[in-house]
Amino acid sequence: MKFLQKYFFNSFNNYIWVRTRKFTSPNTSLMERAFDRRKFIKGSVAAGLGLGVAGSLAASAAKAGAWAGKEIPGPLPGIGVAVKGKRVGVIGLDTSHALEVVKELNAAVPAQEYLGYRVVAAYPKGSLDIESSVRRIPGYTEEVKKLGVEIVDGVGALLEKVDVVMLETNDGRWHLEQGLQVMKAGKPVFIDKPLAASLADVFTIFEAAEHYKVPVFSASSLRYISGAAEINNGSIGKVLGVDAFSPANLERTHPDLFWYGVHGVEILYTIMGTGCKEVKRVSTTDTEFVVGTWADTRVGTFRGTRTGLHTYGGTVFGEKANAVLGPFGGYKPLFLEIIHFFETGRPPVSAAETQEIYVFMEAADESKRRNGQAVALDEIRVKAQKEARDKMKQWGN
Repeated sequence: MKFLQKYFFNSFNNYIWVRTRKFTSPNTSLMERAFDRRKFIKGSVAAGLGLGVAGSLAASAAKAGAWAGKEIPGPLPGIGVAVKGKRVGVIGLDTSHALEVVKELNAAVPAQEYLGYRVVAAYPKGSLDIESSVRRIPGYTEEVKKLGVEIVDGVGALLEKVDVVMLETNDGRWHLEQGLQVMKAGKPVFIDKPLAASLADVFTIFEAAEHYKVPVFSASSLRYISGAAEINNGSIGKVLGVDAFSPANLERTHPDLFWYGVHGVEILYTIMGTGCKEVKRVSTTDTEFVVGTWADTRVGTFRGTRTGLHTYGGTVFGEKANAVLGPFGGYKPLFLEIIHFFETGRPPVSAAETQEIYVFMEAADESKRRNGQAVALDEIRVKAQKEARDKMKQWGN
């Protein structure tokens, strides 16, 4: 009997060590991790039943997220599994996105997929004059403090305490200035939407990332809307066109679509990819409608709404079938991609695609100024690139 107990104990601990090493490897894809997690759970339950200690093992596993960067107590005394964790810093507590990420990563029992990452410090500011953002800061600051986050008085102070950064400031006018501080410190950074409040700043951010050799990732959570992954994996064959929609509330300090329409434009690009050549825009009090023509003659559209239901989605037209995108399933898929980005240093969305999303929106603004005439994206892109080079010189390179 003692021999059998020793055999099962040793086998279980070897299994846990191998599976955890596989799950936390930066070279393992998100899909592989999800599949391996299912196998891990099945194997753990089976081993636990064999030992007659399934309850205590499950309790130990549930505590794993609280032991980031420490030795997790194993099922036997003196045996542990080393879990790599990194300290996350948040800049900007003027958006619900910041609060959501703290709730996820700093939960009492965080999801294992977050690999022990935890928000340890935050700098609250933040917009200074967008009222909808400014009024959130005091309340969100108190909420994140309750979740164990230290509040600091500047970006510099934050950078001394963290390994990676999530730039959540809702006001895109601050992103270049705050982002440059992060990049000069050599910290990988996720920059939430809007990436910037001008197209020149968008290009300058990527110029700076290349100059300082720091990985930068930016995306809307709507990139991971339900149905998108299956379509991009070929479920309806070649994509012939997309009609995407989202709210498009306006903020006077930002280009029209940068503030909120970016969500729907990101849905459009998630399926269509890059290659749009020109856009035309119709704009009314309640609606924005932008038609993009791609180089291969495909057509994609974005409808932005300011009345009716506050929803996100789209219709995708394929060779084999048509499909509906949506509903929006929450922030977790984006958070998982951010963690994977921090682990690997490889943005899941290319700089070229992110830049074209903002070129598309700026071209749509120019079309509105020209009373709905077609505007070539190259025209807008070249101008912004020149302004970005000038900005880099202004910032001292």
